[in-house]
Amino acid sequence: MAHTEDKILQLDVNEVLRSKMPRYYRYIPKFLISKLRKIICQDGLNDLLSRFGNLKGADFSDALINDLDIKLNIEGIENIPQGNKLIFVSNHPLGALDGIALISFLGKRYPDKFKFLVNDILLAIPTYADIFLPINKHGKQSREAALEIESAFSGDFAIATFPAGLCSRDIGKGEIKDLKWNKNFIAKSKEFQRDVVPIYFKGQNSSFFYRLAKIRKQIGLKINIEMIYLPSEIFKGREKEYTIRIGNPISWKNFDNSHTLDKWASIVKDSVYRLDY
Repeated sequence: MAHTEDKILQLDVNEVLRSKMPRYYRYIPKFLISKLRKIICQDGLNDLLSRFGNLKGADFSDALINDLDIKLNIEGIENIPQGNKLIFVSNHPLGALDGIALISFLGKRYPDKFKFLVNDILLAIPTYADIFLPINKHGKQSREAALEIESAFSGDFAIATFPAGLCSRDIGKGEIKDLKWNKNFIAKSKEFQRDVVPIYFKGQNSSFFYRLAKIRKQIGLKINIEMIYLPSEIFKGREKEYTIRIGNPISWKNFDNSHTLDKWASIVKDSVYRLDY
């Protein structure tokens, strides 16, 4: 990321590679960098940032959704309990647009009192800096980040998360579904006595994205190379319609010792997919 003289945030793949891989940068072919710029839609993203980069949180999400002419149908708002001390859990079919949409909806519902648990890599998006709670998925969680998460859960914030971490995959026969859900939200629900609100996000990425993920897995490549195509999936969502369906809240008291935390996470995941009707 870089800033121009007028303080407008811009993405520069060349500079990112130079700063993140200083020892190897000079060996990266220029045509490969140019190809990467196109894959991640650098020009399109910078256009959005030049026009809306001064906005933050839900306002930034609203601007993107309106600019892409996306329609969001939100069902079951009446199921959301009063108060802020809730954990919203959702399936993760799109990997980017679904998060943008949830920030638009929940960020407006809980102004200045909303947080979203995300991969710490996403902290590179300063427009969401006040909302994101970082999770280190590839190393040890820093003490500072751990304290920030604990403070949010113990405080008066509504918190959202995609328990799967990764966006949904084709699990066979064309069925697009999350992989295993992480149990952490169950542990936090019990520890901080927060009810869980299930959300089903109805939508899919392009068939190309799922085919690439399947091929990558078949050849045994562990690096999720399909993730670099998520920016292009944002633009492919233009003029599409998505549904956010909110289910009945689940009391933290339900998560007793009759099941393990993993099993409870699986049960909640199943309840989310039952909202697909």
